[in-house]
Amino acid sequence: MPSLVTAAWAAWGAANLPPAGTFAEHDLAAAIVKLGIRVPREARSAETLGTEREGTGVAIDDAGLILTIGYLLLEAESILVVVGDGRVFPASVAGFDHATGFGLVRTSQPLGGKPLELGNSATARELHTAVIAAHPAAGGLSYASIVARRAFTGWWEYALEDAIFTAPARNDHSGAALINAEGQLIGIGSLWVGDAIEAGAAFPGNMFVPIDLLRPILAELKTSGRRSGAARPWVGIYSEEVRGHVLVTQVLRDSPAERGGVKRGDVILAVSGEAVGSQSEFYRTLWTSGAAGVAVTLQVWRKKSVREIVVRSIDRMEYLRAWPASAH
Repeated sequence: MPSLVTAAWAAWGAANLPPAGTFAEHDLAAAIVKLGIRVPREARSAETLGTEREGTGVAIDDAGLILTIGYLLLEAESILVVVGDGRVFPASVAGFDHATGFGLVRTSQPLGGKPLELGNSATARELHTAVIAAHPAAGGLSYASIVARRAFTGWWEYALEDAIFTAPARNDHSGAALINAEGQLIGIGSLWVGDAIEAGAAFPGNMFVPIDLLRPILAELKTSGRRSGAARPWVGIYSEEVRGHVLVTQVLRDSPAERGGVKRGDVILAVSGEAVGSQSEFYRTLWTSGAAGVAVTLQVWRKKSVREIVVRSIDRMEYLRAWPASAH
């Protein structure tokens, strides 16, 4: 991983000295679209993600299939796709994968124009310059440096082994395309982060989900809306890693964890008898304990004593409001 100074210089250079001969915004006009999503007020995700969501989508075939970041689509009741020339298409959810975070929508008819080709995200190296493409209302194109390839662990029971981190940071990142010098899609924008590189100091940037994670599951998402096989166990805990301990920061209402008796402020010491000292260990142990539905014993520290709590896990999608019948 580059040093703080090297990463800062690379980010400045990408933003201010973009490489010559690269494609222009009009080259992507047909593939980069705006998504407008409405979610009912009673949706469980409305509290954290809101009921009116906006982001970017990327056309990846010529039949109206659009790739975006999946959290935009959770519990959506309606989706509109706005293409570069102003045309508006209704769309529905075509697929969602909680493990990667990818979401797919399909428009009611083909968009026309050239879709974006999927690239090879494994070739995206640190200090390479890439293009971030969002829809025009979200800032359009900008250049950024890939400042890190490393694991990412989120507080919402989510982790990636090899995420892509870029700088400088963009605020309008949700669903944005990360594009290599050949004009190919290598990542989908997920988050703004304060630690794009782990240098012991704040270094804002964005996290992108590598496109290589989509390839093995794309056919399954297109045909059945989700990857094949058993779903991961999910318990409904938000957590934070503090000094080598996993601290419960929130227990979702009516989640398996709440029903089992987990409380905010609990420190998770072990999962099914296996000690955990980090979020990544917590998730790995939880996800390898069996399929969704398995009973998981959490050993927690609460009020100066150790307690054992049995939580009956579920598939996360069972917790959320189902999409309309026309969607997966």
